[in-house]
This record gives sequence, C-alpha cells and structure tokens, in this order.
Amino acid sequence: MEFTQEQKLYAEIVQKAWEDAEFKKELVANPVATIEKFIGKKLNLPEGKTLVVRDQTDESVVYINIPAAKQLEDAELNAEQLESVAGGLQTIAIWPPISVVPKWPPIICFPPGPEPELF
Repeated sequence: MEFTQEQKLYAEIVQKAWEDAEFKKELVANPVATIEKFIGKKLNLPEGKTLVVRDQTDESVVYINIPAAKQLEDAELNAEQLESVAGGLQTIAIWPPISVVPKWPPIICFPPGPEPELF
C-alpha cells in the first residue's frame, strides 16, 4: 500500500510532535502557522475550514471523535467506486490454507479502494 503525500506529511508532523515538546505546544496553539513553518510553504485549507489539533497523548484519557453526519440520500459514487462495484471483489489468497485454522481470529482484508464502513 502506497501512502499519499498528505498521509506522509501527517505522519511526519505527528512524529515531530512526539519528539519535540515545543513543536507540539506550538502545533496545538496555532496549527496552520506551525505546519506552514514546518513544510516551508503556505497551507491550502479550503475556504471556511479551520484546522484544529488536539493533544491526545494522555493515556489516562479516552477520546471520542464525532465526525460530521453524512447525508446518504445525496451520496454519489465516483468513477473509481463505480468500477469497484461493477468489477466485484478481487481474489484474496488465504494462508495458511483453511485446513490449518489458527486459534486466533483471522485478519479481514478488503480489496483496495475506500475503507469500508465497519460500524
């Protein structure tokens, strides 16, 4: 699986925040300016969007993120999603063979594409 530039940048920012307490403090206080300074160019946020960074490193706290509700009746599949639906699932090889069933639960793998809704 290849990571996008955005995913790589996100990983670099998180790593830097883990390693540098001052960077993390600045990132939480002023995320846009801190990220722009880190990447050396202007951050291109969509108009009307705000970037919020929360420090969730306190292991004694459980955080729940409540995403925006989706209006499913207005949802449309893009070309890639339509192709995936039309083409069906890809073949997935299972190893070890089914005759050798491990005692732990199996790992479920999905074909490439958007992550499935699990809940």
